[in-house]
Amino acid sequence: MEPLLFDFLKVTESSALAAKQWVGRGDKFAADEIATKTMREHLNRINMKGKIVIGEGEIDDAPMLHIGEVLGSGADPELDIAVDPIEGTTPTANGQDNAMTVIAAAPKGNLLHAPDMYMEKIAVGADAKGKINIEAPIIENLQAVAEAKGKTVDELNVLIQDRPRHQETIDKIRQSGAKVHLFKDGDVIYAISTCIKRVDMDLFLGIGGAPEGVLGAIGVKSLGGEMQAKLKPRNDEEIERCKGMGITIPEKALNHEDLVKSDHCMLVATGITNNLFLRGIESGSEQQTTHSLLIAGKAQQLRYVETQYPLVKEAYETL
Repeated sequence: MEPLLFDFLKVTESSALAAKQWVGRGDKFAADEIATKTMREHLNRINMKGKIVIGEGEIDDAPMLHIGEVLGSGADPELDIAVDPIEGTTPTANGQDNAMTVIAAAPKGNLLHAPDMYMEKIAVGADAKGKINIEAPIIENLQAVAEAKGKTVDELNVLIQDRPRHQETIDKIRQSGAKVHLFKDGDVIYAISTCIKRVDMDLFLGIGGAPEGVLGAIGVKSLGGEMQAKLKPRNDEEIERCKGMGITIPEKALNHEDLVKSDHCMLVATGITNNLFLRGIESGSEQQTTHSLLIAGKAQQLRYVETQYPLVKEAYETL
């Protein structure tokens, strides 16, 4: 898997550069469309047989990278792929922080195959692995994480997306004495942040997209942490979509092995705008600079990569 890291880096860099021209222009659909087009073109150049197992929708939702789409040259290795051509389309459109392009992969049969829908998630770093339970009350998880990390509950830092659906949970966390850190968009990077000690975030939780959940799970697993999840179907149609993909009990608690089985996984992300770990694309008079992170699961390695490209109009057409 690791030899493909830099092939996937080319994919995320190219997609981020393509989306950059739409930052602040107020059209998230145009940004997502060009990032998706660019990602597809570059994935098809890689020597692999990759299948999208969780992404932006089923086959009738083209031009998105749809679930079930096969990409690459058709050669070995056979891979499961999870994608988000733009994690943070709204920040891209509004010229705000927390937009990036991200892709992850594992050997065939090792990633959750599920519809694009809501998912409840909880994640911790390596020092609290094995201590969380998505079905337990939030206070029990806070106490367990605090004990595992040698902290008191009021010393914990908890990440949760700033959405009305989370208000009751936010209130309970604050009542416990723990500190709540709200974020607007981009939950992949915040899930992974629990595994990076210098960030000092103890727990990530909340309800967001399932594709982002699997992407986050790959990053967390690759860095020795733990994520658990539950799909959250909103209607009978979504329940049937789950069953059609082999998920017979859609709201069953999913442990980390259900989300990503193999340690031989990887995740690559490139910043479009600034986020917690990455600077966005920087444009000078003659060049553009991208900032990316590469996570290799088996080795539990995290790399930061800075790449300079010549500044060209509509860069995505020439990369």
